[in-house]
Amino acid sequence: MIKTENLKVNLPGFDLHNINLSIEEGEFFVLMGPTGAGKTVLLEAMAGLIPVESGRIIIEGKDVTKLPPEKRGISIVYQDHALFPHLTVMENIRYGLHFHRIDEKEADKRLNRLLHELDLAHLEKRLPENLSGGELQRVALARALMVNPSVLLLDEPFSALDARFREGIRSGLKKLHQSSGVTFLMVTHDFADALSLAGRAAVMNDGMIEQTSSMDDIFQRPDSKFVADFVGMKNLFSVKFDGTRAAIDDLKIELGRTPVNSHGYIAIRPEDIVLSKEAFSSSMRNSFRGTVSGVFDRGFYYEIQVRVGETIFKSLITKRSLFELGIQEGIDAFISFKSTAIHNF
Repeated sequence: MIKTENLKVNLPGFDLHNINLSIEEGEFFVLMGPTGAGKTVLLEAMAGLIPVESGRIIIEGKDVTKLPPEKRGISIVYQDHALFPHLTVMENIRYGLHFHRIDEKEADKRLNRLLHELDLAHLEKRLPENLSGGELQRVALARALMVNPSVLLLDEPFSALDARFREGIRSGLKKLHQSSGVTFLMVTHDFADALSLAGRAAVMNDGMIEQTSSMDDIFQRPDSKFVADFVGMKNLFSVKFDGTRAAIDDLKIELGRTPVNSHGYIAIRPEDIVLSKEAFSSSMRNSFRGTVSGVFDRGFYYEIQVRVGETIFKSLITKRSLFELGIQEGIDAFISFKSTAIHNF
């Protein structure tokens, strides 16, 4: 449906390098990465808003690299909505029809469907200044979809919304994607957004694609140290492999498999490390005694750091578990984790 082949963009102080992506028709695909990674630059290059140095952009089998934005079959929704302040909701939604020839009956049918699905009918005469953040977002989505694009690009669509509105808008966006049949490509830094909406994703770093795969693979089986760190693999260690074991200095960790390389990394998600006051007798093949070196409030959870020799492991526990276990800095504690919870690369 939409492909980029060796796409390169040169901007003052920033470049995109050999971007290769392939997104299927009707897919909900997410671009993730830190601020400054190049996510929005890639969206704008696809939309035709910034020039491409080399490479190709292909949509529905057609090379659109040299076409103007209005002929690419792409709509884009920015995080600040970019609505016309002097136009009403209805006028904003219909604005794109000035540049796209659409049968009037078909346009009216699509308009009514969008007003219903996005709950905008009662707002059609209002100006943007009289709308809430969630309402502005819904109007921007309706305007983008009104011209029946092949691809909808979404640049951080939830970043300007209060947390209490995000879940509702997220749910509405998912339903809208399913009913419209349009291919969605969304930029986000919020893992909850990505996990709830996308089937596949790509992680960008410094103008390059680090990994493209399913959401599960990105979060559980990262391809690089950067991706592992970005998705919250807080336990990330450089190791030497010896048979089925990984060595971190004098600490030996059982993998239950033999890696191909002799050196590399292992990564363990903090929620996969079980914390206890006594040795954990179970199927877990790795259990070590250490000393609690840090207790940090992370909102709904506490991050507990346990030093085993010279290595610090990080575990997440609930506030209830913190008090039940009597966890505090300086006490001895055991950490345990399954070999299947260890990702090596």
